[in-house]
Amino acid sequence: MYQIRNFTDNDDIRTLQEMGPFRVIEYTRDLSVAPQNAQEAYFCNEMNIRKRQVICTLGASNITLQAGAMQWMLGDVHATTGIKGVGDLFGKAVRGKMTGESAIKPEYTGNGLLVLEPTYKHILLLDVGAWNGSIVIEDGMFLACDASLKHKAVMRSNFSSAAAGNEGLFNLGLQGNGVVCLESNVPKEELVEIELHDDVLKIDGNMAIAWSGSLEFTVERSGKSLIGSAASGEGLVNVYRGSGRVLMAPVQ
Repeated sequence: MYQIRNFTDNDDIRTLQEMGPFRVIEYTRDLSVAPQNAQEAYFCNEMNIRKRQVICTLGASNITLQAGAMQWMLGDVHATTGIKGVGDLFGKAVRGKMTGESAIKPEYTGNGLLVLEPTYKHILLLDVGAWNGSIVIEDGMFLACDASLKHKAVMRSNFSSAAAGNEGLFNLGLQGNGVVCLESNVPKEELVEIELHDDVLKIDGNMAIAWSGSLEFTVERSGKSLIGSAASGEGLVNVYRGSGRVLMAPVQ
């Protein structure tokens, strides 16, 4: 058994969101400020630039983390590679190379607490089951998830235009029922959610941070012709086609 004092019960810490095994906390004030940094710290706090942290409760489910994300753990908690054999290792290495994510994401098992490194980014908790069990996320946003979720590399439909659209060829996809934790430059309050019913969404830039795995994702010219695209000044756009949801950060 263990007890924790002056952590989440500290009056300078508040809970922002809880979902599944994850709890997101925020430090409302930075008390460890040197005199020469006091002015900067004051304006950071006024502009909602605060440290945030994720607390994971192990027991009901295991947790998969981005490599290097763990800060401390408490209780009967064990870290494993999550690799089930040579074939699994090869598959994860290939997927990591394609998506730009770490090839090996450690898996934590047991009973206790797992606390992640603090970050100034905003933390988003998404229930993959609410996205019909399949979600694709923008590169570099994955932080942690329920270990029961399956990871896969999702390739966009038109392979040749991806490079021209300043996008990678693959994104990380998650399938199953569980919660995923993302790091975002934009808070939840500024995200726009669009639900498509056999329709098309076109975005100039990589403002979509997550979308349903059921959507067809391509990079296309904004106009019907190369000359038309040049005349409009838009060039290539990211296109999401079909039925599903898109989570967009238009102010990032």
